[in-house]
Amino acid sequence: MSQINTRREFLRDLGLSAAALPFVTNLPCLAAPYAEKRKQRIVVMFSPDGIVPNTFWPDEEGATFKLKETMKPLEPFQNRTLILNGVSDRVRGDGDNHMRGMGCLLTGIELFPGNIQGGSDTPAGWSSGISIDQEIKNFLQSNPATRTRFGSLEFGVMVPERADTWTRMSYSGPNKPLAPIDNPYQMFQKLYGRMKDQESLKSVLDDLKGDLEKIRTKVGVQDRRIIEEHATLVREMEQELRSSKNKDMGHAIPVLEPGVRSDNDNMPLISKQQIDLIVSSFAGDFARVATLQYTNSVGQARMHWLGINEGQHDLSHEPDSNKDAQDKLTRINQWYCSQLAYLAKRLSETPEPGGTGSLLDNTLLVWTNELGQGNSHTLHNIPFVLVGNGLNFQMGRSLRYSKLPHNRLLMAFAHGMGHRVTRFGNPDFCGEGVLPNLS
Repeated sequence: MSQINTRREFLRDLGLSAAALPFVTNLPCLAAPYAEKRKQRIVVMFSPDGIVPNTFWPDEEGATFKLKETMKPLEPFQNRTLILNGVSDRVRGDGDNHMRGMGCLLTGIELFPGNIQGGSDTPAGWSSGISIDQEIKNFLQSNPATRTRFGSLEFGVMVPERADTWTRMSYSGPNKPLAPIDNPYQMFQKLYGRMKDQESLKSVLDDLKGDLEKIRTKVGVQDRRIIEEHATLVREMEQELRSSKNKDMGHAIPVLEPGVRSDNDNMPLISKQQIDLIVSSFAGDFARVATLQYTNSVGQARMHWLGINEGQHDLSHEPDSNKDAQDKLTRINQWYCSQLAYLAKRLSETPEPGGTGSLLDNTLLVWTNELGQGNSHTLHNIPFVLVGNGLNFQMGRSLRYSKLPHNRLLMAFAHGMGHRVTRFGNPDFCGEGVLPNLS
């Protein structure tokens, strides 16, 4: 009897729910014929409004460098971190720098003319090209060996409801922006089933817990460890639902109008939930490409949990001489860095299903921004911080370039995933090939 037929019969006899199947079929003992090949993944994480250069960029080049205050949370992963200084968004055309910074960040090509007016310069529309995350997704989905259920997943944290050039960084093609999902329960629903409300979500959780327990008794030690990792997330989500349902608010809970976004002060919790779902989706091999977008270009998060009451974008416009604003911006970006570090930690703690090492051994995290610095609105020295070993780059270094086009870095991401593109975005910035000195 063939491996595939044996696998199908085993799953049929277990009688699993649809929610469990995508995860279960990725277990080593039930892996499809293609599963022996290394899985590679990439996550692009975005935070807005530039950084404070003197608290961000290391002073040293090469393998011996010290992390500045902003990037202190990455100290446990310094030997798996690659910091790229001097990579610039050279794309110009319509729109102001916030708009071009966001719309060209992952596409590397000009915005269409349009009627969205920014703070200066000409109005503009959507990007005129596909983004690199979707280019890589399409490449992976075209091959049965790397095809997954979703291909890519777009996560958001406090992304505004409105759709405009400042709020979208992923594009499935010219004039085709993709909206991130910034409600963790909606993302959970997408991953694990179609639920109308939290009660039906609870029902799916019950089924999923039962399925995981059923499988656990029939597989080996390695698979049981992977199942327990997945079951932990299910238990945590169930506890969140129970807590939110049973909490005594002290007053009648109002019925919220449709479309009202999550509260600003819940941003840390939403971030944790979304990161946990990214890890779960990778463990289940639901996708190998993901984006994680915090707010939006010109984002105005107010990080009260850091003791900061001003909006982030307002602070980013303050001059370098305003030391209080610079300190607050540093702490804001340090918080974003801590979310990156949490994602790296969760991936490093999660075994690679059907493979060796951890998920972080096979995943590259890319933290970036639409601007190099907020008060100058510069598109030079765009922050690119890479963490993990998914693309076989030589990590544990701080590199400096001289205003090299970020198109060449986008091409390098594609090459690292096995997609040997010769150009990406505006071809004028691709002629010298991928960004040098990465491997």
